[in-house]
Amino acid sequence: MPPECQLLGTLGCHLCEVAEAELLPLVEHGLMVELIDIGESEAMFEGYGLRIPVLRRIDTGAELDWPFDAEQVVTFLR
Repeated sequence: MPPECQLLGTLGCHLCEVAEAELLPLVEHGLMVELIDIGESEAMFEGYGLRIPVLRRIDTGAELDWPFDAEQVVTFLR
């Protein structure tokens, strides 16, 4: 079972939409991804505003910065 993840992004972010599309086939195979809008937290916006989209593992806190593809995500989740 793959670890649960969070995709950090914000509304209107084109790259965030591309990242979501890249993750969709993995979600269809059981990956659980929570979408986090960094615009709802000043601290998150300051920390991630220039880095989004970022995929973060909930279990380890490890982060994968954009750009990434499905193969890189699979490796990241191992």
